[in-house]
Amino acid sequence: MFAKFRTPHIDTSVILKEAARRLDSPTRRVFMRNAIGLGSLTLLSGCDVVDGFSAERMLQSMSDFNDRVQALLFDPNKLAPEYPESAVTRPFPFNAFYPEDKAPVIDPGDFHLDITGLTENQKPWTLEELHALPRFTQITRHICIEGWSAIGKWTGVRFSDFLARIGADLSAIYVTFRCDDNYITSIDMPTALHPQTQLTFWFDGEVLPRKYGFPMKLRIPTKLGFKNPKHIGEIEIGNDFNGGYWETYGYNWFSGL
Repeated sequence: MFAKFRTPHIDTSVILKEAARRLDSPTRRVFMRNAIGLGSLTLLSGCDVVDGFSAERMLQSMSDFNDRVQALLFDPNKLAPEYPESAVTRPFPFNAFYPEDKAPVIDPGDFHLDITGLTENQKPWTLEELHALPRFTQITRHICIEGWSAIGKWTGVRFSDFLARIGADLSAIYVTFRCDDNYITSIDMPTALHPQTQLTFWFDGEVLPRKYGFPMKLRIPTKLGFKNPKHIGEIEIGNDFNGGYWETYGYNWFSGL
């Protein structure tokens, strides 16, 4: 699969500004509904919207365009807002593509994190080894694509530090996460290296509860909630685009600030 962000194939400042103004549209269908007009969308996507198939092609073209624009505008040094502990949402909402009682039950003694792809060290990590890494805490807002948000207190290892420890190829384009609840998502390397992107092992001062992703989740306060995978079992570094679970239903892949 081609690398999505190497060569943006639209270079018009007016269109770029318009797209940037609409980056709060979380899905390609919302993006289309709010767009400046069918004729402009047809121009951008390079296809005539005459039936369901061509409309889907247009939506995919606009989704890819939206991803490229967001990647171009992403500032790897800009931090998401952080909050005092008094602002933490309690109880913090549960959200997944399955009921809470169907969340994976994982034995911490048997757990190991697999490392694959472009790394120097692919030794699996035990939970004890992961918990021994230097940690930091952030109190940041989780923003769900469904329209709600909540503030949580998350503690874990800075993901950029973890990538350095495993000798990850930081020139790779993608980081993919495969999870024990059969979830998959992937992110771009600049987001992976953002100082607030975190492998999270504790929530609100306690071991990360099962419903929030035990034994670990990825916390990315610069992206929408569905880009924050739970129950991670494998991390892959590479140049192959693996997409994600919700992206197959039309959600924008980048989905970030």
